[in-house]
Formats: sequence, C-alpha cells, structure tokens
Amino acid sequence: MSWQRPDNRQSHQMRPHSFELGFTRFAAASVLAKCGDTQILCNVSIQPGVPRFLTDTGRGWLTAEYRMLPGATPQRQEREFMRLSGRTQEIQRLIGRSLRAALDFEALGERTVTVDADVLQADAGTRTTAISGGFVALAHAMDRLLQQGVLTRSPIVHQIAAVSVGLLQGEPFLDLNYVEDVAAEVDFNVVMNENLGIIEVQGTAESGTFSRTQMNQIMDFAEKGIQELLEAQRQALGGVEF
Repeated sequence: MSWQRPDNRQSHQMRPHSFELGFTRFAAASVLAKCGDTQILCNVSIQPGVPRFLTDTGRGWLTAEYRMLPGATPQRQEREFMRLSGRTQEIQRLIGRSLRAALDFEALGERTVTVDADVLQADAGTRTTAISGGFVALAHAMDRLLQQGVLTRSPIVHQIAAVSVGLLQGEPFLDLNYVEDVAAEVDFNVVMNENLGIIEVQGTAESGTFSRTQMNQIMDFAEKGIQELLEAQRQALGGVEF
C-alpha cells in the first residue's frame, strides 16, 4: 500500500509556492517566500566592510541568520537569544553556504551581505524555502546596487534553489509537508544551481536504510522540483538579470 498524501498531491508534485518582493520597507531587499503553509520572511542587508580574514582582499562576504518566530508552530517556540540551538546553527550555516555559491565576491567588493530568514509559519521545508526565497531577495538587492551605480557589474553568477524529498513506504515524495516529514523513513534536502549542479545534499535515513536506486529516484524528484522553483524565481524577479 503506497502513501496517500494528506493534500492529495501526486508524489512528484510541489506545494503551491510564491515569492513576494518588497514585503518590508527598510531592508536592501525583502521577500516573503511561501511553500504550502510554510512562510518565511527573507531580508537582505548590506554593510561596508568584511570579516577580518577578508580585509584588504577586495572580496566581499555573505552570512545568514535563521530564526523561528514564537507563533510559527502550533506550540509556542521559545525565542533564541545568546545561545542558539544546534538545529538553528546547522540551518543558518546551510543557508549561508548555499547562497555564497551564487556570488562573485570580487564583483561584490568589500561588503558584507546578511540574509535573515525568519520563519513566520512552519509546515516543513523551512530551510529549503529559506534558501530559495533568500536567493530572490539577494538577486533583487544586487540589482538595486547596480541600478544605483554602487556596482558596475552584477555579483550574481548562479541562481540557487532548494527542495526536500523523502521516502515514505519506500517510495519518493517531493516537497514534504509536516505530516510527511515526521513519517518519512528517509529525508533529503537538495540545493542546486540553474544548471542543476549540486551545491549540497543532506540525506539521512531516519529509520532503516535506502538503496542507491532509491537515492537516484530522490535526486530525479529533486531536479524536477528545483526546476519549478527556478522558474518561479525568474518570474518573481521579472527583468532582473543574473
């Protein structure tokens, strides 16, 4: 008996997803990223200067911060202040690594870009939605710097998107929601660029094991989902070139 999806999607079908630009006023760029019931506010800030290890190199830097707001889940999440949970640290490092793959840091110059991903509502896929939405905000911010004459060429060299895939009752399912994420025997998070070049794969057997054939199926599903997200990003960004 195969797994029946709670929302009646096909196994290879993404949840509805969107990227709303200009969601807040003061950030260099702001995007509300939605994937099903998961909603994440992605803000980009840009400051002059870089960490000490990059000083006088002419190269910029990108870092990311991730938080889940108290009302994002059915039971209130405690705010994380000085001491971050291991999960939060892992996710924000993943977001940072993924989005650094989008940039030519010499073209950026000695500036630090901070991508803030704040989970307003969580229904699984928060890290992958943060990466996909974070890229849209990043590309919009870089385009604004170009339009203002601050940069002479765009630092964006790759488009980045991410998606989750899981095995349920031995079969692959794309873009898991919370119910599926909890039940999954195997959980993958996959990050790729516009050429479907792999940036990162996080794959874990929550129970049992998975075969090489199943892993290939998971990656095929991931490619399909990421192609859909890449197109949605391009539509959201309109005339922005990258």
